[in-house]
Amino acid sequence: MGQQARAADEADIVVIGCGSGGSAAAGRLSEDGRYRVAILEAGGRNTSFKTVMPGMMPFQAEGTNWRFETVPQPGLNGRRGYQPRGRGMGGSSAINAMLYLRGHARDYDEWRDLGCAGWGWDAVLPVFKRCEHNVRGADAFHGDDGPLWVSDQDWANPGSHAFLEAAAALQMPLNPDFNGATQDGIGIYQVTQRRGERWTAARAYLGDGHPRSNLRIVTDATVERVIFEDGRACGVAYQVGGETRIIRATRAVVMSGGAFQTPQMLMLSGIGPGAVLQEQGLAVRVDAPGVGADLQDHVDYVAAFETKGVPFLGSSLGGTFRSLGAIARWMTTRTGPMTTPYAEAGGFVTTDPALERPDVQLHFVVAIVEDHGRTKVKGHGYSCHACVLRPYSRGTVGLNSPDPRDAPRIDPAFLSDQRDVETMKRGVREMYRILDAPPITGFKGRDRYPIDLRDDDALEQVIRDRSDTVYHPVGTARMGSDDGAVCDPRLRVRGVEGLYIADASVMPRLVGGNTNAPSIMIGERCADFVRQDLG
Repeated sequence: MGQQARAADEADIVVIGCGSGGSAAAGRLSEDGRYRVAILEAGGRNTSFKTVMPGMMPFQAEGTNWRFETVPQPGLNGRRGYQPRGRGMGGSSAINAMLYLRGHARDYDEWRDLGCAGWGWDAVLPVFKRCEHNVRGADAFHGDDGPLWVSDQDWANPGSHAFLEAAAALQMPLNPDFNGATQDGIGIYQVTQRRGERWTAARAYLGDGHPRSNLRIVTDATVERVIFEDGRACGVAYQVGGETRIIRATRAVVMSGGAFQTPQMLMLSGIGPGAVLQEQGLAVRVDAPGVGADLQDHVDYVAAFETKGVPFLGSSLGGTFRSLGAIARWMTTRTGPMTTPYAEAGGFVTTDPALERPDVQLHFVVAIVEDHGRTKVKGHGYSCHACVLRPYSRGTVGLNSPDPRDAPRIDPAFLSDQRDVETMKRGVREMYRILDAPPITGFKGRDRYPIDLRDDDALEQVIRDRSDTVYHPVGTARMGSDDGAVCDPRLRVRGVEGLYIADASVMPRLVGGNTNAPSIMIGERCADFVRQDLG
């Protein structure tokens, strides 16, 4: 009995966070049986049909989303922004739109050029391919035997196809593979689904409910801090049911709380800006000003149009009957409209010919989205997002209190750099070129927020009135070779031993695209580094 207790409270490697990066890291570290791995997750198992059925994304079960908010944003005319983050196994891959995008190849070469040796495109492409089980098969850009299923949308809404046709009529290139030879163009996104079900990082890497015998998963566990002995991470203190427990890590600790909670956990463990820690009554182990700094996120503007029903999704008597039929179809066949990611179509546009990469991404959504879906709209319609891919604005993550149960202090400083406003203006104008073209205009959509695109001041006003995140925060524990970097290019936290980071917080620059696939790639690479270091 005593031996069982000791075994349960000790592992070779402890992973904090069961999100995209943490799931990948824990899965790879446990796969050959060499290490005993424990993973601590603040949320639950995320096995509800509301998580597994893609079309239930707007109606997620309670407890799957941290529902953070920002401090008031001057760049958004004083509004507080909404910051949804996944809670439970799979993290944000359990609540996101499931779009499989890697960013632009040049993004990773930029990481390398910024001092992150070994992170250029040539180095990360094989890891992306290793992750992937693409239903289209393997080629120079894709893999077909990895754990992360990537599927085509076989039931994309007619409105999404109309969006492509409108773009093509404007001589915009159509792109069937945004992760292939080129990123530019408009197309239907591939999604992280397996046979019609949401395929989270946890399902992909942690045994889909049947973990390996050397992998222990502890849910509903709130991490308090990392424990150190002689400058080395040797365990984690966490709470379950109000009781504090300790799990020892004999070899390493991997932190994977994401761009908001990884810096929070680092600071609670005594690693962060010294003045901030002292202000909260925390002992300073490593004075690291970079912790919580350099927050980058894709700021996003949404246009919304009301229509008279089909083919778009929405709230009406007829829509309810159609939705019930679609749910029944999914329950029996895992096919049909309830496989939708909502943001079915979109693409990448270059609004400035002097740029070498697209600077704006579009997401065409087959429903009206207001306030991130929190405000329900009667009727049917469609939406379109335009986001700034490489923002200049930089924000911070801090502590509201030393209590690990409190939300971190989030300040993205959205649109604090006027260059982001100018990019957004160009992006919104480009988006409306498509929305004002047939066959989209054939749906006779009524614009809920009409804009005079010729009035520059009015356009900036509505952008600041309505923009917010499109859910891709990164950079708050960035890697690099300079003294300001929080971790080195092998994802080891500077100033201590045995502590690694495996999530989007390590990105030195935000990639030009959705961040779930890159976060999984980072988790895979972290596992490589840990194995190499441990021998």
